Amino acid sequence: MENKSYQTHYTIEDPAVIKPEILDPIPYAYRSSRSIDITIKQPEYTSVCPMTGLPDNGTIIIRYRPDKTIVELKSLKYYLLQYRNVGMFYEHVVNKILDDLVAVLKPLSMDVTGEFTSRGGISSIATARYQKNS
Repeated sequence: MENKSYQTHYTIEDPAVIKPEILDPIPYAYRSSRSIDITIKQPEYTSVCPMTGLPDNGTIIIRYRPDKTIVELKSLKYYLLQYRNVGMFYEHVVNKILDDLVAVLKPLSMDVTGEFTSRGGISSIATARYQKNS
């Protein structure tokens, strides 16, 4: 039997392709009345391993307390879809998402958690945090 060698070529995009300007902040109408805690879950997050190009899957959880603005959810959906072919380690993913959202929304506080699907028997959960200085 002939020994065949297979090569699969994956296109791994650079994180520079992610455009945070797609995020659309909208006014938080109850700012003068009360604070609110918001939790958003995206259970179908995908990107690729920067070393192998193999898919990485997981759930992105965004928890934040807004100041003046909240994120419009359709814009967040399109923002997260940009990661589909981007090669990033889990720890970098949650930090990039946090940095981009904080820059656009300027919240009082925010946590971004990635609960990534098990690969090779190991699962990873990474959380990046932001707290506005008073």
